Amino acid sequence: MSHSDQLSDQRVLSLDDQDSAYEIISSDEVDRVVEVLEDLMNRVKSENIRSILDEAADEIYSLVYSEEHADADAA
Repeated sequence: MSHSDQLSDQRVLSLDDQDSAYEIISSDEVDRVVEVLEDLMNRVKSENIRSILDEAADEIYSLVYSEEHADADAA
């Protein structure tokens, strides 16, 4: 995989701290985390916990994919 391919699979997000640092989050990492959360949701009995896990999965998914879909829609 070329460096430019790697960059297209990653998002750089600003951290909310004073030194304006940035974090690179790969789509692979987001996919892994969402998959683990979905597996956990399937094993949890509590609807309240499942709802919170679902919200967390949606938030994590949007770190990478919501901007990609917005960019594609704008094109």
